[in-house]
Amino acid sequence: MTYALNGMSELSSTDARHLERTIELAARGGLAVRPNPMVGAVIANSERVLGEGYHQRIGGPHAEVEAIAATDGSDLAGATLYVSLEPCAHHGLTPPCTDAILRAGLKRVVVASDDPSEHASGRGLGILRDEGVEVLVADGELAERARMLNQPFRKRARHGRPWVLLKSAMSLDGKVATRNGDSKWISGEGSRALVHEWRSRSDAVAVGIGTALADDPQLTARVGGSASEDLAEHQPRRVVFDSLGRLPTDSRLVQGVREQPLTVVVSRAAPSATRNTLGAHGVDVIVATGENEPARVGSALDQLAQAGISTLLLEGGPKLAGAFLDAREIDELRLFVAPIVIGGRGARDLVESEGAERVGDALRALTLEHEQVGDDLLLSARLNVW
Repeated sequence: MTYALNGMSELSSTDARHLERTIELAARGGLAVRPNPMVGAVIANSERVLGEGYHQRIGGPHAEVEAIAATDGSDLAGATLYVSLEPCAHHGLTPPCTDAILRAGLKRVVVASDDPSEHASGRGLGILRDEGVEVLVADGELAERARMLNQPFRKRARHGRPWVLLKSAMSLDGKVATRNGDSKWISGEGSRALVHEWRSRSDAVAVGIGTALADDPQLTARVGGSASEDLAEHQPRRVVFDSLGRLPTDSRLVQGVREQPLTVVVSRAAPSATRNTLGAHGVDVIVATGENEPARVGSALDQLAQAGISTLLLEGGPKLAGAFLDAREIDELRLFVAPIVIGGRGARDLVESEGAERVGDALRALTLEHEQVGDDLLLSARLNVW
């Protein structure tokens, strides 16, 4: 189903086809445009495509401007601009796209999804409509696909916090470690390689102090996932949630701070001397405030977003996962289920939190997908959609 913002008409099958293309183009932007949204644009006269473009890098021309430039001066009076996100109407690193659209003489604009940013949110569409441009906005599957492409951007715009992905590996009986804390390796090589790929696409990867002390990890992203492999081109910021500041300065995380940045999230209970020592070693220390763990999670996410973090891959243990779950800050779960049964009364569960008191109060996934990864089953569930 579709709706028309100006009430004049609905989208045709040709419109839908060109909008699908804008979503494909938008995905090419990837990490290069973050924290900006990925946007694609097509200019067409009915079936004939006159120009295409997408937002390629921060500070570079937006998709609409790229598409207009690609038309090589063609007469656009009867053409339609298709764009995966509503055009901007404000001055940022680049001029407003609405100005470029009006200068080009385009009289019809079809948009796949809205921009929830405070400085946008319908302003561009209103300006175009006031100037006599026919504006249509997609609904249904196309709109959903366009919104899903930019979930980190949308959450930051609406909520001011990074989009959080929790990944974990568990046994068939839902355990992530034995009673002695051993968890290597529950998942297979293929699953671990996939996690390294996710790290390379994330702004930051986070663990709790328990994981940091037990495993002394590096939290780098490696091609192929093996420690012997080369580092991936993009490395995430490493984040350790460490309320008392117990992370040793001789840990691999602190020792590697010159190569990959490290943030340690402490509470007010952390001694100032400890914070100063970590800071002297090049660690970025932030103090999360709040009366309980969920509140401190929110405070930490606010500060991480202000530091430019749009996507956070959460790899911590059950306690950290529980704090994020209680704070309702897990947007997607990706769980590797291995074909093993750990058992044991003291074995660790996936999440240790306050949780729901009744089954009826349980948090329900909005979507659920599965796929086979080697011997493991990967379950992906969205808990929030922005």
